Amino acid sequence: MNLVDIPQNPAPPLAEVGRFVARDGVGSRYALFAATGRPLKGTIVLLTGRNEFIEKYFETIGNLTAQGFAVAALDWRGQGGSDRMLKDRQRGYVKRFDQYVDDLEQFMTDVVLPDCRGPFYVLAHSMGGLVSLLAAPRLFNRVRRMVLCAPLLELVGQPVSTDMLRRATGLACWLGLGTRYISNGPRPPGGPPFAGNKLTSDLVRYARNQAIIDAAPQLALGGPTVAWIHAACVARDKVLDQDFLGRIHIPTLIVAAGADEVVSTPAIETLARRMRAASLVTVDGAQHEILQEADIFREQFLSALHAFVPGEGSELYA
Repeated sequence: MNLVDIPQNPAPPLAEVGRFVARDGVGSRYALFAATGRPLKGTIVLLTGRNEFIEKYFETIGNLTAQGFAVAALDWRGQGGSDRMLKDRQRGYVKRFDQYVDDLEQFMTDVVLPDCRGPFYVLAHSMGGLVSLLAAPRLFNRVRRMVLCAPLLELVGQPVSTDMLRRATGLACWLGLGTRYISNGPRPPGGPPFAGNKLTSDLVRYARNQAIIDAAPQLALGGPTVAWIHAACVARDKVLDQDFLGRIHIPTLIVAAGADEVVSTPAIETLARRMRAASLVTVDGAQHEILQEADIFREQFLSALHAFVPGEGSELYA
């Protein structure tokens, strides 16, 4: 499908939209955005969170392209403009996070490496951050640096521990309940109200994101299923294994949101201490979606990103 362009959220210029099909037949939408600023600094691979889509990041893409970066963005399988895994399009579902990793690797091999200018960097949010960590050993010779925004490691406010949640959801999947919602349900008409939301304190950006879905309801996703939560728990356990962390050699900047009520900031800070190649920045007062936050928080993130990427000694092109 094409990009959704609305007055509140105009598409960046020089966009190319495409679709690739994974080995299991699932099609994924992607978009490439050429740099508008100079000098040219390479390409940032933008990886979104759960229940997100390329259009939500038009503002950020515009910021990056103006700085001389091309951007390659991907809609994960099961959400956005990519193929859904269940007949009910609202159910957030995946069997294993390794499927996301496989899709990312195919995206890099079939689209990014042949069609985009290097060097290559990753900018990933939430679920995209967890997928990036899973994929990091495979990406070592392809990606120069990664920036992870509020990566998903542990959910906040769960009635049980993550270990207990993994066992319970695993049992539910074994009983054939994997496609059921674990929390919430379909997206309510008009979307959830701004008051009490746990994503951003910025009313204008929140309303803009809701307007995108109002204009293109096919992009919307409801709550996660039992299987999705189980897959996330399994992926988290794999990433936190010390032997696995020892295989991540890509220099990584991890940015945590100080007022995050979606994912655990202490868990993110612990991960950063355990990773040899990682550094940590915490944006005090920011809610989970830092790139959708008020300027006072968002600009801190962008400043940290541009201080880290492309990095010293990187070649630039006129």
